[in-house]
Amino acid sequence: TIPSIPISKIEEKATKIDTIAAKTVISKPEANKKINAPLLKAEVIPSKSATQKGLWSIFFIAFLSGFAALLTPCVFPMIPMTVSFFTKQSKTKAKGIRNAIIYGISIILIYVVLGLLVTWIFGADALNALSTNVWFNIIFFIILIVFAASFLGAFEIMLPNSWANKVDSQADRGGIIGILFMALALAIVSFSCTGPIVGTLLVQAASKGGIAPIIGMLGFSSALALPFMLFAMFPGWLHSLPKSGGWLNTVKVVLGFLELALAFKFLSNADLVLQLHFLEREVFLAIWIAVFGTLALYLFGKITLPHDSPMTHISVGRLLLGLLVLTFTVYLIPGLWGAPLKLINAFPPPMEYSESPLGFGSSGSNTPTAVLPDGAKLGPHQIVVFDDYDKGLAYANAVNKPIMLDFTGFSCVNCRKMENNVWSDKKILPILSNEVVLISLYVDDKRDLPVNEQFISKTTGSTIETVGDKWADFMISKYKTNTQPLYVLTDLNGNSLNEVTPTISYVGVDEYESWLKAGISNFKK
Repeated sequence: TIPSIPISKIEEKATKIDTIAAKTVISKPEANKKINAPLLKAEVIPSKSATQKGLWSIFFIAFLSGFAALLTPCVFPMIPMTVSFFTKQSKTKAKGIRNAIIYGISIILIYVVLGLLVTWIFGADALNALSTNVWFNIIFFIILIVFAASFLGAFEIMLPNSWANKVDSQADRGGIIGILFMALALAIVSFSCTGPIVGTLLVQAASKGGIAPIIGMLGFSSALALPFMLFAMFPGWLHSLPKSGGWLNTVKVVLGFLELALAFKFLSNADLVLQLHFLEREVFLAIWIAVFGTLALYLFGKITLPHDSPMTHISVGRLLLGLLVLTFTVYLIPGLWGAPLKLINAFPPPMEYSESPLGFGSSGSNTPTAVLPDGAKLGPHQIVVFDDYDKGLAYANAVNKPIMLDFTGFSCVNCRKMENNVWSDKKILPILSNEVVLISLYVDDKRDLPVNEQFISKTTGSTIETVGDKWADFMISKYKTNTQPLYVLTDLNGNSLNEVTPTISYVGVDEYESWLKAGISNFKK
């Protein structure tokens, strides 16, 4: 329960804050200029666990995407053709296997180089910054809509034929160079199917920053190259491959629907960052219900698209996939009335960004605004949260509770996962609701700082012009990381309460609980 304290008492208490703590209150121009002054006395050791988990996640998703690309009409028929070429042209079986392995490695090399180029051109840090850029998200929303339309059969996205012809002519040179050009020819010829998938992966990976685009391309190309190498080693397996046919176009159409659903995630990111409330949770879910509901009808054969083959029946596999998609669609429906939807909780806008933040049937009169401290609001799971550092610090002093700084973002997927999966846990929620004062600092808050509060960052040298820029610079300069979410427990003087692990990020319930209890215990000593 959050006590109701008159604002006058909070302000009176705030005037008695220790001098050191007062320096951490970032409100005046001179305080902003001193944002790089020491805040924590403990040495900060950035956690790498969230980054490692993120990279493994990207690799796994990219690998699955590469497998999906393998099952498209542009790539699948090339497996037996290419493997047969290597086995017939090679004088020995060993040489055929060697050539196929070089071919597979060449495919991986081509896509990894693409990831390297993306990282080099934009820069690792710039890629991460792009993920919260409004124009970046809007542009890629449009691009993914185009990709989806292509997969659904509206048109084909193709590279110039002259490119393929030039590369193909080089493939006859023989040796390793010839094999490399064969791999490049595959990449170009199959672009109409793989291009949209690769583009989507690069966009997703770009939002993570660092080497994520390289890891994404490594995962994608590994799945793409693996069958060519395996079937070259075991040519007899070719007879077990299903024949090309209409099912390949079905795979392509399913990918088109997935691209369409993902496109609205980028539009949602732009809406969240600008806080426009155009694409609130209910609207987002309604769009997804429509997309996946239509996909279910397609799989059941009730809808046909331009490149579909005539069919008198649907296969058992297609029926089962249709039932799975229909089940997912039905699962989404209660979300319109406030169901948490934990399976996809990181994708829709958060519950508080909706027409009915307290669930369907609630009204504004039920919101206990009368007992909220000055500057506070109800955050995830009705936790009282401040997004103003000054007022949060003043309230923490008034109630004598430790502060938990939550460096987060409106479009941060892992932040939503933590809030929905960890903060909601019965062991964590009472702690966040009653034992700490939560201050959430949004690094993608696009509100302009007053001109007299803008400054040049000593860390990056860039001009800090928005509220989000200020918190991002504060986090990078003090905690040596730009990972979100990032959590810090401090006392009322701004000192870390967890000396061994001053910061923590994307972790499980048990680790998060131990970290919170250790910090709170130190505060009470």
